[in-house]
Amino acid sequence: MNKIHHITDSFVEDIQVYNNKIPQLGVGESGKTGILDLELQRNENGRTVVTRQFFEAPLHLQHALYPYKTLPEMAYLYILSTSGGILQGDRYKTSVSLKNKSLAHMTTQGATRIYGMSSNVAIHTMNIELDEDCYFEYMPDQIIPYRDSRYYQEMNLKIHDNSTLVYSEIITPGRVAMGELFQYDVCYMKTSCRNQEGKIRFLENMKIEPKNQNINNTGILGKYSIFGTIYVLTEKNTVRELEKEIENRMKNLPEVLVGTSTMPGDTGITIRLLGNKTERISDAVCDVADTVRRRVIGIPFTKIRKC
Repeated sequence: MNKIHHITDSFVEDIQVYNNKIPQLGVGESGKTGILDLELQRNENGRTVVTRQFFEAPLHLQHALYPYKTLPEMAYLYILSTSGGILQGDRYKTSVSLKNKSLAHMTTQGATRIYGMSSNVAIHTMNIELDEDCYFEYMPDQIIPYRDSRYYQEMNLKIHDNSTLVYSEIITPGRVAMGELFQYDVCYMKTSCRNQEGKIRFLENMKIEPKNQNINNTGILGKYSIFGTIYVLTEKNTVRELEKEIENRMKNLPEVLVGTSTMPGDTGITIRLLGNKTERISDAVCDVADTVRRRVIGIPFTKIRKC
């Protein structure tokens, strides 16, 4: 069966207002629907390998890489796109499942560019599932919402209480060099997490509408223009100490304002980042990943090359 038919427009009511007919290629047309479905497991040699994959253009996956001798069992994955960016009416669905104590790091080939829209909205639904004793870092590059763009992302996490996930988001104000500073219509990020028994670990909605909000107000972004969020889901008995380690490491970061908090029931940690340079926020994300990786698997984090 063609998996394209499994994508439906079940997004929130706030985004339905943008669900109009597109005069160009409509929703569901060839090239408008991207699918990426992955399963990762450890093989008999202890190396994490891709045991199932399905993709539909424009989404694609590069072959798994194993660049570091200090951590040969961890698979490094690049999500690729044959498109220059996300257009109105695009519907993407990404599903990643880790089993059998697998370890993986996944990122994107570059920034996610959301092009301007006049009739519809772009939607990306993501599902990440970790079985017991798995370790996964999902650290995509920044999202760049262009003038008049509309983007809705729904992240559904199912993370075992004894596994670890590091997931980051970075949102920029737009194409600053083109004079597009907070000129997009809406960027809506919905993130939820349940454990292996279906119990809620956290739920968070973030909706930014620059044309209807004063983004520079205190309590929103203030004097900053770029914001990031890192979610760390890990074992309860390590959460408090891990938060202190992250907080101490983040205290003196140059040009970045950082805040940390534990999730209800000590099920994880949320880290907020504010700054005016994407590379500074990205460096802070890597610092958090390094702290978590050292604590959980005893190996330092090494930033992956993208060139």
